[in-house]
Amino acid sequence: MGSDSLLVELGGIWFRFTEGIEAMHDRFCASNLVPRGFVVDDAVMDGATALITVRAVAKANACPGCGTRSERVHSRYRRRLADLPIAGRPVRLMVFARRFYCNAVLCGRRVFAERFDRDVLAPWARRTTRLDHIVHHLGLALGGRPAASMARRLMVSVSKDTLLRVVRRHGRPRFVPPTVIGIDDWAWKRNQRYGTLICDLERRRTIALLPDREPATAEAWLSAQPQIRLIARDRGGGYALAAAKSLPEATQVADRWHLMENASRAFLDAVRKSMRQIRVAIGAATINPSLLTAAERIQYEGYLRREQENAAILGLAKDGTTIKEIVRRTGHSRGLVRRILRGQRSDVFRSRESALEVFLPWLDARWAAGERNGAALWRQLQKQGFHGSLRVVAEWATRRRKADQTESGLTRTPAARTIARLLAIGRDRLSKSETVTVAAVESGVPPLVEAREIVADFQSMVRKRCLDALDPWLERARSSLVASFATGVLKDKAAVAAAITSPWSNGQTEGQITKLKLVKRQMYGRGKLDLLQARLICAT
Repeated sequence: MGSDSLLVELGGIWFRFTEGIEAMHDRFCASNLVPRGFVVDDAVMDGATALITVRAVAKANACPGCGTRSERVHSRYRRRLADLPIAGRPVRLMVFARRFYCNAVLCGRRVFAERFDRDVLAPWARRTTRLDHIVHHLGLALGGRPAASMARRLMVSVSKDTLLRVVRRHGRPRFVPPTVIGIDDWAWKRNQRYGTLICDLERRRTIALLPDREPATAEAWLSAQPQIRLIARDRGGGYALAAAKSLPEATQVADRWHLMENASRAFLDAVRKSMRQIRVAIGAATINPSLLTAAERIQYEGYLRREQENAAILGLAKDGTTIKEIVRRTGHSRGLVRRILRGQRSDVFRSRESALEVFLPWLDARWAAGERNGAALWRQLQKQGFHGSLRVVAEWATRRRKADQTESGLTRTPAARTIARLLAIGRDRLSKSETVTVAAVESGVPPLVEAREIVADFQSMVRKRCLDALDPWLERARSSLVASFATGVLKDKAAVAAAITSPWSNGQTEGQITKLKLVKRQMYGRGKLDLLQARLICAT
């Protein structure tokens, strides 16, 4: 073997390492195994670990204090480092590092330890930079314990705590000052504690997480970014107030998805307010208590009790009693009293929904054919995929038998959400019974038909980006069942107009929040703000 080659046994296999530069293109070199700037002196197997002894190629080194290069060696010491595995075995590098004298007269550091390139080996590091890079990205992608399990499979010995420390140490990179941002809230713990996420919409990446959603916190962050010219946000008032105070010249854009969803919810609220008229229209205003099951009878009694409470509160309000006095006399909360006076309390009784809903047409047909045995019907239903119990079918058969005897059936009123859906979808997608229900509602409750048309016009205006129709729509909607929605649009008119005309929206921000939820769930919801920032921002 020549003087410029090295023969090494690893795992029972002999490798020949050649150091000659002229042979690098056609033969495997020792420098391919170790980081740049080192040469291999020796390589042995220490149990299951490959131990490679290396030394630096450079003869001189720069003082970290003054930058003066020195070749005077003071002493040598050994650094034991972890490196990338080889041939399925972990690797340890034994680095013979040097200490140098500093020749600068004015430098206070007389002796300094040898420094290497930052992209090769950091001072005081126990891992090479290339291995630390792998550890960092494992922590970003998988978190603590899952990343540690994956690292063991990759022959990298690192604990879950070390992985999280590496992620925290790298922190989050500095972001390019954005000009178009999206801002929205995210839940630390749903309905209890929230934070704020800020997204650079042009670069489609998260740039900041704030610990809460208070307007003052968002205002402080926005004030430090005076170059922002457009802010996409939801329709909540907190972020609108913060943006108006910190960046009054910036354009605010209401999120289009929230506008469409708010319009649909306004129509659903209109349906709920009209449920009494709907019951009269579809012929279900009279309820026969003898046809109710035990559970439905309890529900019906609660409905009657609430009706009495509503009538008492409405009577007091008609006599001129203030809301504060009504709250004092009745003991109900102020919010409940306000909902009753506005007609927003859902007090309409409806019979309990059951798992038989999709099988009712088949049951009606079998009942009309003369099959009256509940157990037999249940066994036939099981073959069709029904997973309910015998009691459900027997209870239905008993109620149907009682209805036949009294010659007055119990007409179940669909839920408000179901009626809203039937009124909103096309007639070609309705069954015969649904078409009859919709026709009865449309003929019996004309204001609800008007509200449906107003909501449909608003959603069409947003889809077609037709800003000229906004003012006429507001005039028409302010006297309808969706007047509260129209009032909200009027208060936020500038942002709504920008949402109709601007190409920007908050959809990308919502996507980043979904990614944040995934990261939180990977860590069982226990990640602090700095760790969430590092994992979410560095990963992008």
